[in-house]
Formats: sequence, structure tokens, C-alpha cells
Amino acid sequence: MSEDAISDLLVRVAAQDRAAFAVLYSATAAKLMGVSFRILGNRAEAEEAVQEVFTRVWLRAGRFDASKGRGMTWLISIARNHAIDRIRARPDAQFDGDDALMTVADPTPTAEATLSAKGDARRIADCFDTLEPDRAAAVKGAYLNGLSYQDLAARFSVPLNTMRTWLRRSLLSLKDCLES
Repeated sequence: MSEDAISDLLVRVAAQDRAAFAVLYSATAAKLMGVSFRILGNRAEAEEAVQEVFTRVWLRAGRFDASKGRGMTWLISIARNHAIDRIRARPDAQFDGDDALMTVADPTPTAEATLSAKGDARRIADCFDTLEPDRAAAVKGAYLNGLSYQDLAARFSVPLNTMRTWLRRSLLSLKDCLES
């Protein structure tokens, strides 16, 4: 398998591999549910949307092009677009002209929010600097790059339980640093 296991599964799903589809569903359904729920705000509607997304994936997996992006990114964009389409299809989403513009929130962050975010980012970076370099790299790999504990253990040549301990202790250190 390549570095992007989701892409590999999508290629197999495009070939109508039901076992690959089951693995793909298990590996990605929770993430797609989170994306759908965040947009739709209703658990039942989000569950229905995710089922429709997987139907689309089964039918359109052949359209996935690994050279254009990662498999999970492709799946998330399908879920996001489908959820937005569902919102647009709601009867209460009908507006006239300028009224529609009044209901759209300005996504541009305020100056205060921008400064606050920069300060928070600096604090997080400073706290990461307090960790040993390999521990910091492991935390970033697990929580920013989505690597599994097993992958990280192999990458750093440590036993799986040692990796779990590294991550747990590193997160506690980061928490203490951020709270001080």
C-alpha cells in the first residue's frame, strides 16, 4: 500500500471491491459524520447525508485522481458539498435578492480575532519547543498528520506502548504549558 491508504482503497472501490468499500467505510465514516454534522447541525440529517455520500463514493470512485490530492480530502469535499447542497435544498433557505446577503455571516476574522489567533499560535509553538524533538514530532505526526500509533512507533523505532506513553505524557506537558 502507498502512504495514502484511503487512496488505495478508493482505487479498489472503483473496481467494485466490496471488501475495500467496507474497510473504507470503517476508516472514514466517523470523520465524514463529523463534517456533515458540523455543517447540518442535526445528527439524523447528518447520518442520512453520510449514507448518501457513501452511495456516491461507490458509484463515482473511478473519478478519484490520486495525483490531484489525498483520498480523505476527496471524501471530505464530497461530504462537505453534499451537506451544503442539503442546506440549499431546505425550504427555509429561499431568500429574495439582498435579504440573502444580510443572512450570510462575514467569514473574515476581525482584527482582534487575528491577533488573538497569532498569540495562541505563538504560545502553542513555544510549548512544543519545551518537548523533546522526537516527542514533538510524534505529537505532530499523530494529531496533525493523522498517523497511527503503529506508524509512529515504527518511524521512531520504539515499541507501541512506548509511543502511547510518549504521546500521553507529551499531551499532558502541552496542557500544563498552555494552562500556565
